[in-house]
Formats: sequence, C-alpha cells, structure tokens
Amino acid sequence: MKPLLVFVNPKSGGNQGTKVMQMFMWYLNPRQVFDLSQEGPREALELYRKVPNIRILACGGDGTVGWILSVLDELQMNPQPPVAVLPLGTGNDLARTLNWGGGYTDEPVSKILCHVEDGSIVQLDRWNLHVERNPDLLHEELDDGTHKLPLNVFNNYFSLGFDAHVTLEFHESREANPEKFNSRFRNKMFYAGAAFSDFLQRSSRDLAKHVKVVCDGTDLTPKIQELKFQCIVFLNIPRYCAGTMPWGNPGDHRDFEPQRHDDGYIEVIGFTMASLAALQVGGHGERLHQCREVTLLTYKAIPMQVDGEPCRLAPSLIRISLRNQANMVQKSKRRTSMPLLNE
Repeated sequence: MKPLLVFVNPKSGGNQGTKVMQMFMWYLNPRQVFDLSQEGPREALELYRKVPNIRILACGGDGTVGWILSVLDELQMNPQPPVAVLPLGTGNDLARTLNWGGGYTDEPVSKILCHVEDGSIVQLDRWNLHVERNPDLLHEELDDGTHKLPLNVFNNYFSLGFDAHVTLEFHESREANPEKFNSRFRNKMFYAGAAFSDFLQRSSRDLAKHVKVVCDGTDLTPKIQELKFQCIVFLNIPRYCAGTMPWGNPGDHRDFEPQRHDDGYIEVIGFTMASLAALQVGGHGERLHQCREVTLLTYKAIPMQVDGEPCRLAPSLIRISLRNQANMVQKSKRRTSMPLLNE
C-alpha cells in the first residue's frame, strides 16, 4: 500500500469530522492522522515531505482541500503528493468532480483506503486572482467595501452578483448568530429565504451596468449588458452550487468545448434569475467564453465569492490567470485491491 497522510477538519459536517478522525486513528498509525483544528497542515507535510509515493487524504469540505493545496504550493514539494478527498458537510463540488461524492455516507474505512490506493492521478488547474483598486475612479469612490478578496487562488469557481450576495448574507448571519446555524436543514432554509429576499429586492439586477469583462482580449461587456445578467461565474470545474452543472454539455456547438479541469482554460458563464433557478432542474447558464486570462473591472462595491468564501469588494481591477496544476486523486469506479494496514 502507498504511504498515506490523513488530514481531518473536525469542524466540517457537524459530528462527522470528529467521528471520521477517531476511525482513522484506530485503523491507521495515529502518527499518520492530523487534526486540522489543532494546527495547520504545514508541520505534517514538512515531516513527511521526503517519503516517496505518499498520498494525502483531505477529510473536510472543499475549503479544507484548498488549504492543503496552498500549503503544498508554499512548500514547493516536488513531486507534489496527490490529494484524495473524503467530503464532509455540504456542497463539496470539487469532491463531486473527482467522483468522491457530495458527502460522507458512513462508508467503512477499509473501503475508503481502497479508493485512495486505487484512484488515478489527475491534474487540477488552479487560478490566481490579482486585485488592484479601480484606476478609473477617484479615491473617495473606492471606500465602500473591502479591498481584497478572501482568497487569492481558486480551485472551483469565482463569481459575482446574486449567488455571492446570498452566500455573503448567510456568512454574516452565521458569524453573528452561530447557534442558529447548527444543522444542514436550517442552513438550507436560510439560503432559500435569503435567495427569495434578494429576488424580491432585486439587489443584483444592475450588475451588468457596473462591470467590464475582457477574456483573452475579447470584450464581453456588450453581451453581458444586453442579456442583463445578474450573476457571472468563472468556472474551473464542472460542478457548482452543490452539484449543478452550469456549463452543461455544449454537444455539437462549434464555438465551445466540454468543460475540463485540466486544460488551462476557464469557462465564463452568465446567469439571469431564471437560468439560475433552472440549474436545479438540469439547466445551464449562458456560455460566454473559454479563455486563459480574464480582466474584470468593477465600478461599485459588488458581492463576490471565491470557492464559497464571500465578501463585498470595493471597485476593483481583477486579473485572473493560470497559477499551476495540482495532482489530485480521482476515485475509480471499481475497487481493484485491498489495502494493508501500515505498520
């Protein structure tokens, strides 16, 4: 069996994280299992960096995976260990993309280890977000909102408009009253209520008037304004918003290719309120472009989210460019071997 390092975020998925950590501590050598709530992944990765053929299992949400990938970047491990995912909590779009599913369903540890062992290594594009103040505006016009994004790298998607506004409302309410957000059901009810409230207030209806989007030199702004999009998504993986597929399948459409997470291209998609609602029943957004670089100018404070982390960003110039590729473990469809316990 390939050597394995397990990181668990016990705060993910309610009690699931603690339960999963206890199971791995019992099944493996406890020195292979690390609690991310006690310390970050850096120390463990440095300790094991010279172990050949090691694989990493990240137990948590997509944010946990992103945290580990960022530390691997900083350590410049070569070759970079491939990362498998045991999804905890809700959402988990990256885990869904890599065939790990949308959440942990009490699968035995032995089966999980088989999947980690047998999974194939695939590449995941990772994208830089470089933010500056909008040079076209006066200093006093830039004071509304924060001046930096919560993350400067994204693995899944970056978006602005309606979806980010709902995510931001949820985040701010949970920070103020954490005791009210202690179950998946309550969280989903809040999201539904916030989305309905935003729909009634139409707070994102003028998004198209306050942005300029240029992809590989092509100005998409006229089309965005013509179709009056209320949400714009820059998509790296096929899944979005807990499993929907906003790019869809272009089929025989000559202008676009199927979405991939390893091709060095990012998909740009526009949404109206109607097309956002249609996502839940298999619909997709308006395909705008597949590109390698994006320049985005905003002229007022706009809600944005980076891999689910929201903020309200002051008027800014944002550049999106390819950062690197991470090695990930994609779960195979069938198990082919049984793992051995590590000594």
